[in-house]
Parts: sequence; structure tokens; C-alpha cells
Amino acid sequence: MTRKYFGTDGIRGTANRHPMTAEVALRVGMAAGMQFTRGQHRHRVVIGKDTRLSGYMLEPALTSGFVAVGMDPIIVGPMPTPAVAMLTRSLRADLGVMISASHNAYQDNGIKLFGPDGFKLSDEVELEIESRMEGDVSEGYAESDKLGRALRLEDSEGRYIEHVKQTFPKGLRLDGLKIVIDCANGAAYKVAPAVLWELGAEVIPIGVSPNGFNINKDVGSTSTEAMRAKVVMEGADLGIALDGDADRVLIADENGALLDGDQLMATIATAWSQRGRLNGGGLVSTVMSNLGLEIYLKSIGLELVRTQVGDRYVVEHMREHGYNVGGEQSGHLILGDHTTTGDGLVAALQVLAVIQQAGRSASKVCRVFEPLPQVLKNVRFGAGAPLEDESVQAAIADGEARLNDAGRVLIRKSGTEPVIRVMAEGEDEKLVGAVVDDICESIRQATA
Repeated sequence: MTRKYFGTDGIRGTANRHPMTAEVALRVGMAAGMQFTRGQHRHRVVIGKDTRLSGYMLEPALTSGFVAVGMDPIIVGPMPTPAVAMLTRSLRADLGVMISASHNAYQDNGIKLFGPDGFKLSDEVELEIESRMEGDVSEGYAESDKLGRALRLEDSEGRYIEHVKQTFPKGLRLDGLKIVIDCANGAAYKVAPAVLWELGAEVIPIGVSPNGFNINKDVGSTSTEAMRAKVVMEGADLGIALDGDADRVLIADENGALLDGDQLMATIATAWSQRGRLNGGGLVSTVMSNLGLEIYLKSIGLELVRTQVGDRYVVEHMREHGYNVGGEQSGHLILGDHTTTGDGLVAALQVLAVIQQAGRSASKVCRVFEPLPQVLKNVRFGAGAPLEDESVQAAIADGEARLNDAGRVLIRKSGTEPVIRVMAEGEDEKLVGAVVDDICESIRQATA
């Protein structure tokens, strides 16, 4: 069955346009509620959101759908995606829902679903929910006396803050560190500064004034210039940038130089390996991770396992094969000892722990390998399938031949927006850039 609603990270689109409408959200609530109604107990669903204006439309629509099929929604308001996953397990809920389009601009929104174990749903379960959405959802209507009842969880922020603090090594503090934290005007705007301050850091927050429209706007992990400049201006020890729903993190060292997800994974995996904490003999990442990471890990006797793009696929491989460190270059870091999904704040604390234990600066501790030159560009397209065009295939083949064995080309269609991502890497930066430009131009011509 072809996926109609769900992409690589839930359902996503422009707010108030199909599929991101109140009508679809209502059907998602009913269909997902039917899917996860099992047994005679009162069924619960945790619903969180980020700070987008459209959350005020989607939250009540989802709530109505769940109530209609007899589920009790627990509303937690603006909270990070990993907080929803954690609360779903902690509250013994049957389902978790996060309303967010992650790092996208405010015009977009999305719906992410978590099972009772706190993990994102499999492709198979999402397809079953889609089937229910396309069918007669009235079959799941509860009797009048069995309707759900919505309630608001007043201490959700405190629960998550304490959960995150518990992941930091016992006896270790952040005293003496000056940290810039950029919350992207998103879901972590309250909890992230609180965690860092309570652990002893001097905190300089930015991106903590959401207004419904400014999420990810010139701030956050996809726009780190403000955070990096603030680190330098304030003489901070490092900066932390989260995205709109705080499941991603990027860090800047004391010089304002950016450390991507590859460097952060390498930092954590190295430290955990030295302490005997690393499971699986390496880490799991995606095809997007830099070849330099793979070369570095091999040099210290560790393995890099690659999956298709999407943190859910990383998590699935980690669970199946016993790894406890994985993630994506973009900053999704999954630490299986502590979380069931990407958690930017938890990952940042693990990096901070390595820095504090080493007693050295972020630039000395976290820049553990030299990345190969890598160029990534996005090409927007309308209708059609440009990757199937003969001229595009020829350009890709030509690029691979030019890089030979000293690099690689990766072309993929985004699962969340009408974009084709063209990436190449190799030893010769000029050649890598030329290969990417040529492939991008062939795609543009094929879609003209």
C-alpha cells in the first residue's frame, strides 16, 4: 500500500492545507485511537505541541478525535518531542502525539505518533492507521457514556526537567561553565534553560520568546549564526542550538565554530567506549554521515553502521542489533540508555559531561576527526519524478565516475517537503562542489 499521509517523520505539510487540516487531524485522532484501543481499561493519549500558531487548531481537533473513540487525552502544551515520548511511557499511556513540524518554518506543522513504549510507530502500523483514516471511522465511535475526557497535566515541565537532569552523571555539575542556549523560539523555550541553570551553569538564553510565528526564524539548529555570534560576544564556553521541537542539537565551541551531529556522536561514542559503556561495538548513523566519521571510528576499533535517512530507521537498527549510540549528522542524537527518540537536551548534557570530565575546552574535546569536504544542496521541484529522467541519471553516473573511489554521491528525495537533496563528498573540495552543481542543474532542467 502506498503511503498517503505519513512521511519519514509523521504527517507534515502547510498548516490549514491538506493534509495538515483540522479535518485530517480529527481523523488521525479517531483512527489512531481505534488502532491503540485494546482491553477494557481507560485508554490515555499524551498530546504535546510546539509553539506554532496552527497548534491551536490541530490540538483541539486531535483531542476531539480521541475523545470520540473513548480515549482520555492528557494535554501537556508546548513541550519537546522527546518529552512527549517520555511522558507516554511514564504515564502508562497507550499513545503519544506531538504536534510539530520540527525545524520547518511556522507555516508548516506536523503530527508525530509514539506507541506506549515511547518509540515512533513502525511503517506497518502507520499504514494500518492510514487504512482506518480512509475507511469509516464512525465504526469506532464510543457510546455516549464511554466518551473520553480531556485533562491538562500541570506538572509536565517539572517531570521532564527532572528526567533530563537524571541522565547527567551523578556528582558532576556544570558550575563554572557559561553556556548560550538557543531554543529556536520553540518547544524547549522554558525547560532547556531551566535544566542547565539547575545543574549549575551560567545560562545565556536566546530564542525563548515564541509568538506563534517566529519558531526557527533566524534561530535554532538550522540557523546557528545568532547562537555562534552570542558565544563569541559573551565569551561563553560553548553554545547549544535546539530545533523547534528540541529533538535535534548542534553545538558551537568557545570560538563559535560549529560541531555537527557527526562530531557530537563521535565525542560521545569515544567517551562511552573508553568507559565500557558503548554497546554494539560502534554507532548507527545514516547514509548522510561524513566519511571522515567512518574513517575515525575504524581507527579506534569501532564500526559505523549506516541506515536510510530518518532517525526512526536509526532507532530501529539500534534496537534490533543492541547499539546504544546513534543519530544523524543534522543533530538527531539517540542515546538508548536514556531516550527512545532524539533528545537534543539529553544529548547536549552528555557532551557537556565529556567536556567537564576532561577539564578542557569544547574545541579540544569535541573536534575528534577531520571531516572530508562535503557539499549538500537542495533542489525544489513540482510534479513528476525528475530522478527517473535519463539526463539526471547520466549526470549522477558522471559525478560518481569523476569522484571515483575517493568519494561518493548521494541523491535522495526528502520525505517531508518537495525537495531533492544532492550530496557529494570526497578529498577534492573543488571537484565535490562541481559534481553537486552539475547534478543540481540537470535536475532543474528536467523539471523546467
